[in-house]
Amino acid sequence: MSERRPAAAADRLPVLKTHKVYVGGKFPRSESGRFDRALAPDGTPIANICRCSRKDVRDAVTAARAAQAGWAARTAYNRGQILYRIAEMLEGRSGQFEALLAAGGTAPDEAAAEVQAATDRLLHYAGWTDKFQQVFSSVNPVATSHFNFSILEPMGVVGVLAPESPLLGLVSSIAPAIAGGNTTVVLVTGSQPLPATTLGEVLNSSDVPGGVVNILTGRRDEMLAPLAAHRDVDGLLLCSPDPDVTRSAEIEAVHNLKRVAVRGHEDWTDIQSPYEITDLQEVKTTWHPIGS
Repeated sequence: MSERRPAAAADRLPVLKTHKVYVGGKFPRSESGRFDRALAPDGTPIANICRCSRKDVRDAVTAARAAQAGWAARTAYNRGQILYRIAEMLEGRSGQFEALLAAGGTAPDEAAAEVQAATDRLLHYAGWTDKFQQVFSSVNPVATSHFNFSILEPMGVVGVLAPESPLLGLVSSIAPAIAGGNTTVVLVTGSQPLPATTLGEVLNSSDVPGGVVNILTGRRDEMLAPLAAHRDVDGLLLCSPDPDVTRSAEIEAVHNLKRVAVRGHEDWTDIQSPYEITDLQEVKTTWHPIGS
């Protein structure tokens, strides 16, 4: 009997991983059944990526809305603990993220620096969760016999157009949103989607409640308009240097008077500030009478 030998590596087709989306704490495929190929810089396919539809956008918004009240009700300290846990898990999988970035064309030393910076960025916002209210809330002087307080409240469901920066920019747009009690629907449309889909796996094992962060992959022209126009989305964070993209999304956002924040940064290295949190907050002012 002849011995069967395994086929040489050059004689077999690689089994490409299909990266699913992350919605409601689960990993469904796109309802459309479509996918695109993630490519290495030389054009070699390295993975399959779901190509999401407007139905996927609606499902993600539904999941984000269902999770928002519970997430906002968490103590600021607990949200900080969870952000810290995300950083721990990202640190533990740093080699995998470095490999994903390198496969997409990032130089190895730059990939290592980006993963480290993304981890540090999460720690930065973990530290701000229980402090930004103290810094930015106020007791306001008034001319009547009242106390007048202004405090910050989460905007609600925030739609995020993720930046081209595949990990650091992504983390820098998600972390301040959820640190302030918002939930997010994140559209990943750049040329390196693999760090984003793998970040969903990190979030799933980091105590983040299902629906707080929802990550969709696909094409911007198919997903952004439905997200910007959705009446159950309270705000948009547009991380795009293209003014035509932001302008079209702002027009769609008018339907329910969404607040829109624009981040056109190409270099996310130094973009960390408590103002990134407060830009996604609403101000609530309360009057309280003094005396009888």
